[in-house]
Amino acid sequence: MNLANQKRISAELLNVGTTKVWFDPDRLTEIKEAITKNDLRNLIKKKAIQSRPELGSSRVRARKRLVQRRKGRQAGPGTRKGSSTARLTRKETWMLTVRSQREFIKELKDKALVEGKIYRNLYSKVKGGYFRNKRHIKLYLEENKLFIVKVKK
Repeated sequence: MNLANQKRISAELLNVGTTKVWFDPDRLTEIKEAITKNDLRNLIKKKAIQSRPELGSSRVRARKRLVQRRKGRQAGPGTRKGSSTARLTRKETWMLTVRSQREFIKELKDKALVEGKIYRNLYSKVKGGYFRNKRHIKLYLEENKLFIVKVKK
């Protein structure tokens, strides 16, 4: 049963491609007898010939990825584009490190673990970028024995 012509004409009538045309398998003989455009129009009205729905892209995976990104996942080195300064400028990274270090040495001074002169010295070293991080400050103080040792009574 060759229905190529019927398929082509009905695709034209439905404004879709030939692959999108669907024939009702129970009414194939009726469709084969339809020769004119008018016959095919009537069959389209009777739902013997229909156009298949257009398929879209599923957003399921995209939504799942979005949820993960909101949690802070999927931001590894493979996702990043550009230099390290593209996300945080050099100034901003500097500000973050210096502020945390200054906060740390202020804490040490407030807890009386470091005296005033040493605090000033540390402050200027922090400003000069001498320390990499807070742990480096601790290491420096321990190596140079600058912590004030509290004597228990």
